[in-house]
Amino acid sequence: MRAEFPDFRLGKVLATSFTGTLSERHGDAVERIPTPHRLVDWLAVSGLAVDSCTAAQLDLARELRESVHAAATAAALQEVLPASAVRVINDFSAQGRAAAVLTPEGERRWRLHSASGVEDALSVIAADAISIIAGERDGRLALCASPTCRAAFFDTSQSRTRRWCDMNTCGNRQKKARFNAARNT
Repeated sequence: MRAEFPDFRLGKVLATSFTGTLSERHGDAVERIPTPHRLVDWLAVSGLAVDSCTAAQLDLARELRESVHAAATAAALQEVLPASAVRVINDFSAQGRAAAVLTPEGERRWRLHSASGVEDALSVIAADAISIIAGERDGRLALCASPTCRAAFFDTSQSRTRRWCDMNTCGNRQKKARFNAARNT
């Protein structure tokens, strides 16, 4: 990873990890894929390695990211999914030529078509978003309790009561704020 960029916040769910490439959406926003090469880096660490990315492909990725975030947020709040977000997610999912493959270790991985790697990678992310928003996996969509973050995340905790998108950032920040407030009273 390039040191001049903020670290990626990788989770276990591809679609919500992808929406996390823009964090602190209600504060001082942190863009974690500001350049095409940075998107290539993120895709590589997410198991969707591609050779290159153009500025136009980065724009497409951001369009998908914001659509997934909008739909996941609506689903977490049990609201009607935004029609425009659903259309974008469905279009990206339908356009890809990625294939699921089984590794010798029994894990599912994605094989991207070499001719259009970024688009194929985005189709995998869109398909992942569809599976979590549609409720096909064991867990629930939730929003980070941090008022400056409000990131969508997929809660697979036993009680389904997780409050933070990432305990090491948002959770710790809130714990520190509570500690300092208690100390100052």
